[in-house]
Amino acid sequence: MTISTTYTTLLEARGLGLGFPSGIQALRGLDLRVEEGEFLSLVGPSGCGKSSFLRLVAGLLPPTEGELTLGGMEPSQARRTSHSCGFVFQAPTLLPWRNVLDNLVLPLELDGLAPSERLGRAVEWLERVGLTDFGKAWPAQLSGGMRMRVSIARALASRPRILLMDEPFAALDDITRGRLQEDLLRLRREIGFTTVFVTHNVSEAVFLSDRVAVMSGRPGRVAGEVAIEFGESRDAELRGEAAFAAQVREVGHLLRESGE
Repeated sequence: MTISTTYTTLLEARGLGLGFPSGIQALRGLDLRVEEGEFLSLVGPSGCGKSSFLRLVAGLLPPTEGELTLGGMEPSQARRTSHSCGFVFQAPTLLPWRNVLDNLVLPLELDGLAPSERLGRAVEWLERVGLTDFGKAWPAQLSGGMRMRVSIARALASRPRILLMDEPFAALDDITRGRLQEDLLRLRREIGFTTVFVTHNVSEAVFLSDRVAVMSGRPGRVAGEVAIEFGESRDAELRGEAAFAAQVREVGHLLRESGE
């Protein structure tokens, strides 16, 4: 599937705020749009509300201020009416008592798919992430990178409208992290999907994204954005190019100005 350069808005936040009973204000006055098919990364100081924003989008938390819509609906409504979000956490969150194939099948079971369809889709996604021979393996038998591949496959097998990723590669070594970044870009080129990706790694954000949004310190808001101009075809060689380094510096400058 070719990623369209003509976007329509899928996710929109206007004056978004999130406060907790403890008195902590995680977000305030956050304005952000994410277009259909776009890959957006969020970077910002620790504790600025990046992960909280993902949970608002997933309908796991209600906002306390402003508006947030996903496909024109409140996220909680979108969650009830369709499989609107796939979520990939920093820890793969695989069920240790189910093998790899059964972990992939689980959300499809919950979606009510017929047994033949959910099995076929799970097998297809094992192949897409290069784990065809590991369907019968247990999560404990896999490396950290392999477990993350299963987690990504599980999230995408349900064909979500938006993929939310909360520092998914942070615990991996640099070589594995780089390979998974390239795999994620390949999957996006093959099938097309919208992504909001949280990371503390500026280089990772620039390598993966169409746009990087930089958040301020708590209470978090969008302090600035950088459009990334490298197009769809990106590989490991890009990381050594002067243009790549320039965009990393640009995002880093915004981070320093925002209080990182």
